[in-house]
Amino acid sequence: MQHLGRIHGTGVLKCAGKTLFRIDYDFDGFLRKPAEVTGSGEIRMSPDTLRQVFGREDLHLLTDDGRLLSLRFSERHLPEASDAAHVDVAGDLPSRLEWRH
Repeated sequence: MQHLGRIHGTGVLKCAGKTLFRIDYDFDGFLRKPAEVTGSGEIRMSPDTLRQVFGREDLHLLTDDGRLLSLRFSERHLPEASDAAHVDVAGDLPSRLEWRH
């Protein structure tokens, strides 16, 4: 697996087509196969908000630059009062040349 770089910013968290909350994100990109880009990293929001969505499998992030990314929590438990969670990312990720080093 090859590390491609990093993207970060803000966007809106969506579930079942509904807009839920604004969040911050910080993702690393990786090249798996010659054409498969995947990502992982953190999303940040208020602890109360994070507890409401933690563990859901139908979450998407619409970034402020227009990318629609699917999110899957990679941790089984959320520490109390945490404002960040680790996620695996797929969907409309940047091409391998668009990541920031």
